Amino acid sequence: MTTAELLLADYDIEISNTRRTLERVPEDLPDYACHEKSMKLGKLAMHCATMPLFGLYIMEDDGMNLADPNPKRKHADLTFTTREACLARLDECAPLCRAAIAASSDEHLAALWPFSFGEHVISNANRVTTFRLMCFNHLIHHTAQLGVYLRLNNIPVPALYGPSADEQWAPK
Repeated sequence: MTTAELLLADYDIEISNTRRTLERVPEDLPDYACHEKSMKLGKLAMHCATMPLFGLYIMEDDGMNLADPNPKRKHADLTFTTREACLARLDECAPLCRAAIAASSDEHLAALWPFSFGEHVISNANRVTTFRLMCFNHLIHHTAQLGVYLRLNNIPVPALYGPSADEQWAPK
């Protein structure tokens, strides 16, 4: 089994989990935040929906400097309008990243992917490690955050890695 095949097995699960969580995001609470320092619900949902773009950049680009005044890629629009638009954005972004992973050789995934903010090095690990840390873990973290937002608004939280208090786990 190639490294890409291993990543894709996890990728499909995490995209499914994210989609199931985004399907429950209420349209009437885009400005809800559980704390003044927390991201607004709508922006957080769009961040999750567009996270696969960052995975795509890790797969296709030679690195990223967040302080670059002329970045190769534009930042994703995180404006929440409707749940359906958010889900449509995930449905646009996820296949692009999936295809880039599928096209990646073990050699390509072993190459270093420098990630920085100006002189500050955020990461300089190989692509597969960077993808796992900066895309998978980041997506899992924010999807879980959405679950907390749902709970605080009495919206049933989906079972993702086992049963939730609202839903028994039904693997697909």
